Amino acid sequence: MREPNGREQVESLGGATIKRKHIYFEEFYDNRTKRQKRVSEAKTLTVKSTPHRQLPVSNQFEAFRSSSSSSRSLYQRQNRRNWNVPESSRKWVFSSRDCSNYKDKVIIVSYNILGVENAAKHPDLYVNVPPKFLKWQRRKNLIRNEINGYNASILCFQEVDRFDDLDDLLQKDGFKGVYKARTGEACDGCALFWKDEIFTLLHEENIEFQRFGLRDNVAQLCVLKMNQNQIQSKSTQESETKSTKNRSLLVGNIHVLFNPNRGDIKLGQIRLFLEKAHKLSQEWGGIPVILAGDLNSIPQSAMYQFLESSGLNIQFHDRRRISGQLEYESQGKGFKFQNKNMARCTASVSVSRTVRYSWSEEELMLATGSKRVTHLQHKLKLDSAYLRVPGSHGTRDSYGEPLATSYHSKFMGTVDYIWHTQGLVPVRVLDTLSIKALRYSGLPSERWGSDHLALVCELAFADGDEET
Repeated sequence: MREPNGREQVESLGGATIKRKHIYFEEFYDNRTKRQKRVSEAKTLTVKSTPHRQLPVSNQFEAFRSSSSSSRSLYQRQNRRNWNVPESSRKWVFSSRDCSNYKDKVIIVSYNILGVENAAKHPDLYVNVPPKFLKWQRRKNLIRNEINGYNASILCFQEVDRFDDLDDLLQKDGFKGVYKARTGEACDGCALFWKDEIFTLLHEENIEFQRFGLRDNVAQLCVLKMNQNQIQSKSTQESETKSTKNRSLLVGNIHVLFNPNRGDIKLGQIRLFLEKAHKLSQEWGGIPVILAGDLNSIPQSAMYQFLESSGLNIQFHDRRRISGQLEYESQGKGFKFQNKNMARCTASVSVSRTVRYSWSEEELMLATGSKRVTHLQHKLKLDSAYLRVPGSHGTRDSYGEPLATSYHSKFMGTVDYIWHTQGLVPVRVLDTLSIKALRYSGLPSERWGSDHLALVCELAFADGDEET
């Protein structure tokens, strides 16, 4: 989620902002007496939850204010005796659709693994994380073991700055991979891996957004073909030929710019990513598409709506709110995270359509590729994998997306996604963790190796009788 480039941090966050964050967190964690009283009441009235512990009904960016490590540790020690330990394991949830007839399936993982250099440059994000949980030697093995537990066949990693380490580890597990480093001074990039016994790489392309004046972020696009011995088809030559033709897919991996103020650049990056993905899909016979990554945008934001609905009139949106991340106060005295439930979000969209925002020619050029175009469109019909597979109330917002895919001392929310075209059907997804579990253990933790949660989805090829 973070932007490693120091210049971007100065552009987004001021010193006064950081100070205000710290004050709030000290108030939250140091008010132990009041907090313990609420916990005691919750234990006594087991069937009546208190409003203070009620989980949010929609995705939100929350301003978490950092306290000292000792303060939080004391708070946790005192309250662990009173709280039931929240569920920290992740469970598969299945589609309500009958998927028994779908034979050929793939499990894909999208994972921002927390760059080593990024963690070191932003210690304020991990003040409450024990130092040993941030060590790469430990985290890389946690990530490897986690991946193996999912039986994944395709991996899309973001914030990779130790590719050789990952490559050495994952080769032992049968993976092959390609890496694209960010341009400029950044140390990280994107990496895409596939199980060698299941897939063959047919084509690889990368996007360097800097060539289009869209900063130093990058994206990967790979055409993968399922190996013949992996295809579960009928024995006739005709069905085998059909199955082989339909068992290629395009996989895209991206890490979008963090800076919340630059919605024009964010849109420009996504626009190019979608355009290139559609073009490649058509060049390879209209093959299905999977797009994964850290989009640095929350559900129901303008960016999300563009992906889901295939269109967006940017005149009805403030470029600083395209991603739904931050709202800056007009006087520049600080900032606040957006924290809107679905009703408020819907109302805000209705109101925004009565107001037209001014975009400069330069901003229009970056966002749409033209100084005169204000209506963005893309040709891919995309579905969010997690949205199509209902999860539990404790892990999903009222719309159906995860409540949180990332958590550190200054942020909790959803920014990671797996999108797919209609040639694929979601069979199951790995549910995320509840807000209570995330707050209890933190990220990274003893069990999880990043400040993001991996998104994991099993997708089936939909063709022939299944489509009808």
